[in-house]
Amino acid sequence: MGTIASVLQWKCVLCLQVNPTEKSCCFSCGAKRSQLFPIERNVRSMCSPVKFSLEENNRTSKNQSQLKHSLSYSNHSSSAAKWSCPHCLFLNVASAQDCMTCMNSKPKETSASQELHQTLQQPNNNSSTWSCKRCTFSNLVDLNSCEVCEAPRCPNIPLTLPRKPIVVNYGTPELNSDNNHAKETPAMNGKKNGEVVTNHRHETSWTCKKCTLINPVGKNVCSACSCSQLYSQKKMESQVSGHSPKKKDTWSCPQCTLLNSHSVSKCKACKTSVTPRAETKVVSELEGKAMANNQLISLPTRNASPAITKEGWQCSACTFHNKKPKSYSCEMCQSSRSLTALSPPAPAAISRHESEPSASLRHTEEEQARLKWKRIVEFCRNSGDKFVDDSFLPIGRSLHSSNQEGVQWLRPSKIVSSEASHVKWAVFRTPLPSDISQGILGDCWLLSALAVLAERDELVQNVMVTREVCNEGAYQVRLCKDGMWRTVLVDDLLPCDQRGHLLYSQAKRKQLWVPLIEKAMAKIHGGYGALVSGRSIEGLASLTGAPCESISLQPPVNGSSGEEAEGLDEDLIWARLLSSRTAGFLMGASCGGGTMKIDEEEYQKKGLRPRHAYSVLDVLDFSSKGGPRLLRMRNPWGHFSWRGDWADDSKLWNPELRAICMPHGDVEGVFWISFQDTLIFFDCIDVCKVRLGWSEVRLPGLLPPCASSDHVLAVLVTVVEPTELDLSLFQEGSRHTDKSQRSPVDLCVALYRTGSVAAPQVGQLVVHSRRQLRGFVATNAFLEPGLYLIVCLAFNHWNLNPAEGTVTHYPPCVLALHSSKRLLVEHITPSPFVLADGLISLTMAKGQRYEGREGMTAYYLTQGWAGLVVTVENRHADKWLQVRCDCQESFNVVSTRGALLTVDAIPPLHRQVLLVLTQLEGGGGFAIAHRLIHRLSSQGGLNDWGPPGESHQPLLTSTVTGLHTPRPI
Repeated sequence: MGTIASVLQWKCVLCLQVNPTEKSCCFSCGAKRSQLFPIERNVRSMCSPVKFSLEENNRTSKNQSQLKHSLSYSNHSSSAAKWSCPHCLFLNVASAQDCMTCMNSKPKETSASQELHQTLQQPNNNSSTWSCKRCTFSNLVDLNSCEVCEAPRCPNIPLTLPRKPIVVNYGTPELNSDNNHAKETPAMNGKKNGEVVTNHRHETSWTCKKCTLINPVGKNVCSACSCSQLYSQKKMESQVSGHSPKKKDTWSCPQCTLLNSHSVSKCKACKTSVTPRAETKVVSELEGKAMANNQLISLPTRNASPAITKEGWQCSACTFHNKKPKSYSCEMCQSSRSLTALSPPAPAAISRHESEPSASLRHTEEEQARLKWKRIVEFCRNSGDKFVDDSFLPIGRSLHSSNQEGVQWLRPSKIVSSEASHVKWAVFRTPLPSDISQGILGDCWLLSALAVLAERDELVQNVMVTREVCNEGAYQVRLCKDGMWRTVLVDDLLPCDQRGHLLYSQAKRKQLWVPLIEKAMAKIHGGYGALVSGRSIEGLASLTGAPCESISLQPPVNGSSGEEAEGLDEDLIWARLLSSRTAGFLMGASCGGGTMKIDEEEYQKKGLRPRHAYSVLDVLDFSSKGGPRLLRMRNPWGHFSWRGDWADDSKLWNPELRAICMPHGDVEGVFWISFQDTLIFFDCIDVCKVRLGWSEVRLPGLLPPCASSDHVLAVLVTVVEPTELDLSLFQEGSRHTDKSQRSPVDLCVALYRTGSVAAPQVGQLVVHSRRQLRGFVATNAFLEPGLYLIVCLAFNHWNLNPAEGTVTHYPPCVLALHSSKRLLVEHITPSPFVLADGLISLTMAKGQRYEGREGMTAYYLTQGWAGLVVTVENRHADKWLQVRCDCQESFNVVSTRGALLTVDAIPPLHRQVLLVLTQLEGGGGFAIAHRLIHRLSSQGGLNDWGPPGESHQPLLTSTVTGLHTPRPI
């Protein structure tokens, strides 16, 4: 293709117009082809074929005779029966005595050129390339057909003039004893003394292996054929060495991925210096070699040479401290020694997943965890030592208080129990809610969830991977932290007081499952002190990994969120509680939490503890017979019960109801309470949807503080058959002893219809969650077969975390999908305006509608949004809509525009998200006041409302254009 273009076209250098060969004048500027060359003869051809012009632009320091030889050579390489005109460079047939274009006479060939022609016409069997006879393309020796036209191979005809070879040292250079510098050893051909002879011209240029054009080092692609420099570099190495470089002897360039020798510090293709990450790979490979040769090596630090240590190394899998620094695998769990801690984790790649049954995933993970556990137990058994978890040491830092006075860490055989001495310790026998007894730690949210799990044995077994007593003291617990499953390894050293009694949760009936789960939860959160205070929904989600939702029992306080208070539908709430109990869902209740006004004396008189979590064990409805609506609850303390109506000693009980509700008599800490009293003293009931036969898939992502679609978590869902879907969006938990952790961000997940797999666009809104500053939010929907798009939203950190910061500083999140039927999900990079389109669709479907004037509609979204979204629609076909949105009287909110006063000019037939206000902190209240002023304009701009020539104030920077850019209707 390149040869044909060079013959049928020529380019005018004055105006760069490409003209057909039969035209002697330029179409654009009228310059004559034959008259321009003599004027610039000593510099370059003004009107020349495209191919040769590109070559000449990259060749410097050549006189005219060299140029003639080069052109004559190229012409003979394509056809020996043609000659090139030195004036216009047109390729003429051999029989023509005058140029067909400029009518100049055919030049006489010198003896030197004749010798050159004879040389070029002889096949060179030692050349590394061969020329295609049909299209003259330069192919590599190992190819049997042309890469361009696929013509069969013909006798080799070299296309480049031989250049003087230079020597590139790949081995260890010889050192001169005088100056201690590398001493070059010349070599002529091939390999000699560890040196490779290459045909590079000089370090400031590189030769394209496809078209032989010499390009400067700054260009990464060839100017003539667009072949990459990386391709040429790799082909050159394979030709001179006869084989591809081995990965173990090389390091990969982070810029162009070329494999370079360890002896060079800069990439041979792009001259990029070796990065610390590449150094890490080199160190890992050197370490493997050293271990294979029983050599001592230690992990290097950045900018430091590897140091030798005799202190051993710690296994990242089981935390065992290996004393032998020469060992390449852990002595306890046999895991391979790893250097992954030296390099940051790679971002999640765009990938496709298919949801899998939850039970299958659990069995697979348990089998892998048991193999590691068996190796640890075998090591402890052979060494005669008990297992001690090095990553959660039995010290004061692991307790709820740093003061360890009077605290001792004991194993079960040393713990004092009220049970008979002949009763042996067990992980669990028959788990019962009465096995739960809270200690001095305020983790009622966790223990109330455990009490609910104890109603079903299989749920406790799913949490405890190790279900038998381990004499070596190693146990595994499976928990779901921040939306991702984790198998936690703990020892059985438990904190006790001076008398030998357990300090925190108790081991009733000599069962270890409660204190072991409590210790595993403390380990993943940084200590027992991190477990103080919480809600039942967090405990249920951590123990089961199932989707959870919260049923509010209190109306929103008027003015707290800028929205009108709405009454509660008590019948709807009761119906949801009954259906949840019928479906076998787990439930927990929060007493006196949230924004409720609490009278401590009133709660004490009724036998309740405010800001305390209770387990909901049963829900019964006797209203059809004129009876009450009752809920059965349990205090995780194991005592202190409800004293109001329908308490154990209440006179409202009749023999029939008592026989149904309390067939075995009253139980300490367990009580019945009416639904009306529940609405008075409790703020919400949390529901955990544990279901059999469902499938799940979990996708990690980021919550960027900007509208960059490269990092927005968007998922394309393909539904094959009707299914029920539960969506849960998690963020990194703030339950940690380190108070410097980032504040929680607002979360919202929305589901839209879409119609294209190749370019998914936001369509009709299907469902969305409430936007809350919580650890996670959730929603559910019934879906018909089709394509759907999930978009994850978060806004209150936009102006607090700079968008230009590294991606590793973006808050991480996890999207969990649970479905009754299997789904196909794909983590995609959405369109640049997915946030704008998503919020416009959301506000138009769920927001309050305000008709400001003819052809203009404003939408306000406040309810369930923890803030405000304002979207304005301009339906005028020829007028601009100027809108001034004033929210300066709001407090404890943050704006995505960086200001509470915005002015925008919305084009005709467009919609725009003016601003998004978000509650700044979840603990305090907030207020929103907004006022909208609008007017029409016959032209764009803000006129007297803003700077001249601007359509938005504040300006729409690159960080917010994906959200606030006007979108066409």
